[in-house]
Amino acid sequence: MSFDSLGLSDHLLRAVQAQGYDAPTAIQQRSIPHITAGADLAAEAQTGSGKTAAFVLPILQKMASHRGELTPIKIGVLTITPTRELALQIAETFKLLGQFADPPPRVVSIIGGLSLGDQISALSSGADIVVATPGRLLDLMEREAIDINHVHTLVLDEADKLLDVGFNDELTVLLNALPTQRQNLLFSATLPQKVLKLSARVLNNPTVLRIDEQRTSVATIEQRAYQVERDDRRLLLQHLLETEHWGQTLVFVATQIGATNLARKLRVDGFLATELHGGLEQPDRIFALTRFRSGRAQIMVATDIAARGIDIPLLGAVVNFDLPRAPADYVHRIGRTGRAGESGVAVTFVDHETEDHLRLIEKKNQLMLTRRQVLGFEISDAPAEKTKGLGPKKGKRKSKKDKLRERQ
Repeated sequence: MSFDSLGLSDHLLRAVQAQGYDAPTAIQQRSIPHITAGADLAAEAQTGSGKTAAFVLPILQKMASHRGELTPIKIGVLTITPTRELALQIAETFKLLGQFADPPPRVVSIIGGLSLGDQISALSSGADIVVATPGRLLDLMEREAIDINHVHTLVLDEADKLLDVGFNDELTVLLNALPTQRQNLLFSATLPQKVLKLSARVLNNPTVLRIDEQRTSVATIEQRAYQVERDDRRLLLQHLLETEHWGQTLVFVATQIGATNLARKLRVDGFLATELHGGLEQPDRIFALTRFRSGRAQIMVATDIAARGIDIPLLGAVVNFDLPRAPADYVHRIGRTGRAGESGVAVTFVDHETEDHLRLIEKKNQLMLTRRQVLGFEISDAPAEKTKGLGPKKGKRKSKKDKLRERQ
């Protein structure tokens, strides 16, 4: 199937050609007709499958087809996503795929960490499409600096995260402020049944699409699990970086301080490493991601803000230095590599204390990872089972410093 067969306008066909898209992916083939027809949609597809273009293209098509009918100088499309980096990436996709329209759509990003005044100024100049994170969007609504009363299309990208309890209050306020009559689109790499139940308050008689429903990970990714002592993980990581020649490598850790410390130690040992986490100022986050995407940094150590939707071309490997807390996040993390048909490697470090959690991740994602060991980094024999009923011995309680070290 070609993009032309999907009924896209000439300016969109020109845009997809300019971006090097040869043919629509499975999620694009199936989503675009439903969206252009005006149906509500919940779509699940693997990371790297082209989900962003799957909703951007038909939205731009509808805007072009109904330009004279839409309310002028009013926000018509609102896309909400959980992370700033993903919001910026989606906004850029709207701009690139809409660049040959006459006139091109006015796209504004609304995210925290950047100048509030600049964003208010951009909105006052007029916006057709807003891509936002929930917190900053609510801030602007409270200031009455944004009008979403004319939104005709709502997109929740990484919908499973947005429908999680952490975003529940914000999402409720947003939904109550939006027009009742609108098209609603939900996209994610994982849409478990409980999320679909929660989505009932957003969707109206939706079409549900699942691409490769029985596969929970990308086939082009080689997945490995290395058994290694906790204190030896950094040295094993450096050994693998030097011997495997992965190229661009994304390393996931559990905490902000862990990301900063690991990146610093890698730099001390001669690696071109940067870090990305929520504790950085937004310009620093943008700078770190730009350095990594451009190849000026070989390694990026990141928390899970980098696990959702971020596209890094030709990323050779993903390393789970720390295991993800939620089993579903394993799929999102490793999906940063092996995108668009390219091959990739996903490496996970595990020790005796984290073995049970890795088994849970395997069970939830229908995986079975063979445990490996590397000569010189072997893990010790399994510790003896703890005797029930015995409290901590005097003098053996971990210090605050020891506990902090374990969390890094």
